[in-house]
Amino acid sequence: QVQLAESGGGLVQAGGSLRLSCAASGRTVSGYGMAWLRQAPVKEREFVSGILWSGSSTHYADSVKGRFTISRDNAKNTVYLQMNSLKPEDTAVYYCAARAGAGIGTTSQWYDYWGQGTQVTVSS
Repeated sequence: QVQLAESGGGLVQAGGSLRLSCAASGRTVSGYGMAWLRQAPVKEREFVSGILWSGSSTHYADSVKGRFTISRDNAKNTVYLQMNSLKPEDTAVYYCAARAGAGIGTTSQWYDYWGQGTQVTVSS
């Protein structure tokens, strides 16, 4: 089993930055695809960004391209999401997710393991 724990959320003004971290435990996630998804009130959970186990490929939702950067440190069993130029519409609970093997899924159903989420609130 893999346990995921997000941190780094908070309240920030529009235009500001936050860095989210997702620490994995239970087993190494070096062979897992990892992703960030988010869910705003009364909205479906949506894909934000994903990264292959090797870190050699990343994928972003159009809404965050050029503003967010996903990275991973397999030695630390941790994935990061650097969020810059934040907008009020980025306000959501951000979840870290994982799935063993290759590929980056863009739907919630793709992922097998989930963290509890961290709240990000961007004020205008």
